[in-house]
Amino acid sequence: MDPSMHAKLLPFPNFSSIISSGLTLMIFLLLLSTNHSNSSAPESFVYLGCSQLKYNPNSPYQSSVDSVLASLVNSASFTSYNSLNNSIPGSATNEVVYGLFQCRGDLISPGDCHDCVADAVSRLGTLCVGASGGALQYDGCYVRYDNVSFLGVEDKTVVYSKCGPSTGYGSDFLTRRDGILDYIAGSGNYFGVGGSGNVLGYAQCTQDLSISECQDCVSEAIQRLKSQCRLGAWGDIFLGNCYVRCLERGYTSDNSKRLRPVN
Repeated sequence: MDPSMHAKLLPFPNFSSIISSGLTLMIFLLLLSTNHSNSSAPESFVYLGCSQLKYNPNSPYQSSVDSVLASLVNSASFTSYNSLNNSIPGSATNEVVYGLFQCRGDLISPGDCHDCVADAVSRLGTLCVGASGGALQYDGCYVRYDNVSFLGVEDKTVVYSKCGPSTGYGSDFLTRRDGILDYIAGSGNYFGVGGSGNVLGYAQCTQDLSISECQDCVSEAIQRLKSQCRLGAWGDIFLGNCYVRCLERGYTSDNSKRLRPVN
């Protein structure tokens, strides 16, 4: 790896629920292309987490997991976000399964969202076999399930961070970057985008948060990006409930060309 670049991965989101449930989670880092090239697709990996706690095959909990994940895929055909829970009648409290998916705000086509979620669920089934909880972040969507409710719980734990190489940009780059990030922070939406000159940025929260919690989460991510990535050509900061990405146009993906300029 180029020594001018760095990636940082910290433990799985929502420590409080993990500790209370006694789960130990294993994280796998599946890096995006290190140059953020134009080949990036909605199904490009960012990170994956799987619980080390396993459920028994053919158990009520497995039935609940299958039901929740199938429902998430089905609902992705007509909405860009959904959260739900499921349990088999008579099952124990720890056999309730909570699930959530969210697609990136600029994935205009419902088909793109559905395909991204379907692929994520399929990968979770392959890479987190028998795990009681798992989360997968793609470039275009996010899917998570667990036996401890994480819905509506603000979580600003850093899950994944990565910065591009320092390009030696001067004050103009910093002014444009900071202006975009400040614009996004104050957008008051679950998904915010902005661009100025060659600098592009976007941020998103999971919609189980309130708008005020979303702004709080995004503001935290932005401050971390400014301090950690400094003059990097691009930077990614993913917290438990939100993320922010900022990049120089030459490094962006085709999916980010919808970003609108900041006047």
